Amino acid sequence: QMQLAESGGRLVQAGGSLRLSCAASGQTFDSYAVGWFRQAPGKEREFIGAITWSGESTWYADSVEGRFTISRDNPPTTVYLQMDALKPEDTAVYYCASKYALNGSFRNPRYDYWGPGTQVTVSA
Repeated sequence: QMQLAESGGRLVQAGGSLRLSCAASGQTFDSYAVGWFRQAPGKEREFIGAITWSGESTWYADSVEGRFTISRDNPPTTVYLQMDALKPEDTAVYYCASKYALNGSFRNPRYDYWGPGTQVTVSA
């Protein structure tokens, strides 16, 4: 079973940048789509972006489009979420998740494996 671990979350000033990492253990992300989610206090979990199993396509929610970028290394053991022009409203716990490529579109927010999350705090 795939296990995921996020890292890179910390306190950053508004306008700054941060890169989160999502590392897979037990196997690589080959044949697995990876999604990024976030949950702010008192709010529902938000699906903010994803990358296909091949790494060739990405999708972003309107709230982060143009500011966040998802990429992965090769071989695909780590997926990254580059966050630029951060805003205080980006403050949340960020989660990565994965699913086998045949288990539905990478744009569908139903994912099978989840990391424990990493806290990102953006100060005004």
